[in-house]
Amino acid sequence: MLAGALRVVIPVRGIPATTLLPDTTGIHYSATLAEPAGFSSAESVLLVLCVLLSAGLFFWRFAPILRNILRSRPDADFSLRPIGRRVWAFVSEVLCQSRVIRQRPLPGLAHAFVFWGFLAFALVSLNHLASGVRLGFLDPQGRLGSFYFLFAAAWAVLVAVSIAGLFIRRFFMRPVWLGEKLSYESGFIAFLIFLLMVTYLGAFFVDKGSTGVNLLWWMHTLSLLIFLPLIPHTKHLHLVLSPLTVFLKRDGFAKIPPLAGDEDFGLVAGKDITQLISLQTYSCVECGRCTEHCPAATTGKLLNPKEIVLGLRSYLNELGPASETPLLAEARDTAPADAHQQLLSMEAAFACTTCGSCEFQCPVGVQHVPIIVGLRRGATNTGAWEDTYGTKLFLALEKSGNALGLSAMERDKFIQKQQFPLFDGTQEYCLWLGCMGGYDPRGREIIADFARVMRHLGTTFGVLKKEKCTGDPARRLGNDLVFQTLAESGLKAFETAKVQKIVAICPHCVRTIANDWREYGIAPVIEHHSEFMARHRDHLPQQAGESIVYHDPCYLGRYQEIYDEPRAVIAQAGTLVEAPRSHERSFCCGAGGGLAFLGEEPGERVSHVRAKELAATGAKVVGTACPFCNTMFRDALSAISDTPPQLLDIAQLTARAIPASPDPMGGTQ
Repeated sequence: MLAGALRVVIPVRGIPATTLLPDTTGIHYSATLAEPAGFSSAESVLLVLCVLLSAGLFFWRFAPILRNILRSRPDADFSLRPIGRRVWAFVSEVLCQSRVIRQRPLPGLAHAFVFWGFLAFALVSLNHLASGVRLGFLDPQGRLGSFYFLFAAAWAVLVAVSIAGLFIRRFFMRPVWLGEKLSYESGFIAFLIFLLMVTYLGAFFVDKGSTGVNLLWWMHTLSLLIFLPLIPHTKHLHLVLSPLTVFLKRDGFAKIPPLAGDEDFGLVAGKDITQLISLQTYSCVECGRCTEHCPAATTGKLLNPKEIVLGLRSYLNELGPASETPLLAEARDTAPADAHQQLLSMEAAFACTTCGSCEFQCPVGVQHVPIIVGLRRGATNTGAWEDTYGTKLFLALEKSGNALGLSAMERDKFIQKQQFPLFDGTQEYCLWLGCMGGYDPRGREIIADFARVMRHLGTTFGVLKKEKCTGDPARRLGNDLVFQTLAESGLKAFETAKVQKIVAICPHCVRTIANDWREYGIAPVIEHHSEFMARHRDHLPQQAGESIVYHDPCYLGRYQEIYDEPRAVIAQAGTLVEAPRSHERSFCCGAGGGLAFLGEEPGERVSHVRAKELAATGAKVVGTACPFCNTMFRDALSAISDTPPQLLDIAQLTARAIPASPDPMGGTQ
């Protein structure tokens, strides 16, 4: 317990502000950094020069970045509307730090405390510098000033503890997804932030008017002024840019923008980088969340979403947004001439499953999927990407109208065998088969069982006489010409048949028809079969409690935010078991982005990693809601276990409890 007296400067009615009370804390509330003691005119001039130098260095280093962003190609489809959604994203993700905290609670909360502390200190810092030229506006002896300095002190404690924890995590505990290279500039900035807080708090323990207060004042000031010019060339640039990035990011999850005219082939060279992409690349905080959750990066593929973004940043810094130099290198060289080539390569770009985990996790608004698909577009549309499987896929889509390259007669035979009626405009639903449902043997089983469910419910439906692929694999692999042809063909088929409502078993088909086709026209309303069955679950049979672990498909979950409906269907069929990674954090099956058709994948198989997780739950059945996931797990489950759990789609789980009965077309269902 320290002896002495505490000079109270908080006015209380009826008690003079200078009343001496016993000192039980050793804290001198009058000795804040708000009023430097005996500050001379020379010191004020020195302060002004230091502020001007710091600000000048900041803008000198920030100006090239700003020029690169502004000189990048404008985004042709950009619109501020809907403004309300942007404002909400800003409030939620920037001010409330919701994404930062939700996805990494402990370090996220530490980061949030630092951010909120900076907001609390904005007023203190302005007053601090103003007091150096005798223009301070917060009176430490006034009601507002005395309260605010104590309020800021509380935040200073939280910031100091949080930044120390983040420093230890990054430099000593260092998770693998942060990368091997240590950023000593980041460490120095963390030290400056810690020093800012310590010097502010230290002034409360020093007598007002002492040289100690002036020493702390200058240490605090120099920490602040040194910190400012370091921002532009470090990951802390996100402090300046990320609020703008979050507010301006493209509306819609993983939305692929339309090409801007006949001369736009995608991201071929620097001249094709748009302003939004430039802004996002400079906003990257290098936190590694995208890497941590990327199925390609975690299974030994060359792709690292963080490196793609940092590669574009390096390209802009080296060559600028007007460069004609190709963005993608043929392969990652052992000693590349340019820094960006260490990070950007053709192989990496085409290892992406477009699962969207990177974009979902990013706390600063970077939209990785459109960037990666843009790079694929540039390589595919210009012929730079040469891949045997890719070429075979595109030819199959062009000639046969399906990704499997089978004759349309195979689909016709399946329709006749199942006695599916053709859609004639009188039925309620058009049942979309898709490539997997119309040609793949397991996909056909799912379609047949879902048709049984629809008949059990008394829902009328029909199938199109002729049906082509939605173009999803072509879209994700960057072949815009093939995609446009298929999209226009599909829209015309719906219009000719007068289709009003569509139901499909494939989340990829649902997403592509509902969103990607909008470039060429508006398709009829389409829903996933999980939504259809969940809506009618009261009329579906309740089954015994067999344990079922459900795998969330990327294109149903993250892309369309459909999580509850398939679980409601499974609850009718058994006892739901959650996988270790579920809902929005679900791990990919490895089929998306057209990769299901590109042959053997290098490294560990994504499907095997996920299959091991699902099997480890001990559930008797693995439930899926996507024919691609079903196909990937069919082989993976057999490979990881001699007695794997049963694999069934949610339609099959439901249909197995429906007794066979004569259907309206004859036969049994």
